[in-house]
Amino acid sequence: QVQLVESGGGLVQPGGSLRLSCTVFGSISSINLMGWYRQAPGKQRELVAAITSGGNTNYVDSVKGRFTISRDNAKGTVYLQMNSLKPEDTAVYYCNALYGHTSSWGQGTQVTVSS
Repeated sequence: QVQLVESGGGLVQPGGSLRLSCTVFGSISSINLMGWYRQAPGKQRELVAAITSGGNTNYVDSVKGRFTISRDNAKGTVYLQMNSLKPEDTAVYYCNALYGHTSSWGQGTQVTVSS
């Protein structure tokens, strides 16, 4: 069983930066894939970025060049560095871990980009 706790959300002006953290309670080494998703009001949840156990990454087109996903196995934490934030990045951001045939979700953290 893996539990995930997100932190780092908040209110930021357009063009600003935030770093989200997802702390893993359990064995991070057992996790095959970790991802950051987001869900804006009235929209479906979408995958923003993902990172494999080998460190390969993938991003949705709308965040390429602005967001960076990384993982620190020693700290049991996955990060999402978000730069050049835009109002359309406003959403609740969720961390997800895929291990075996099971996945776990965090509770979500709100990111609001507004002047």
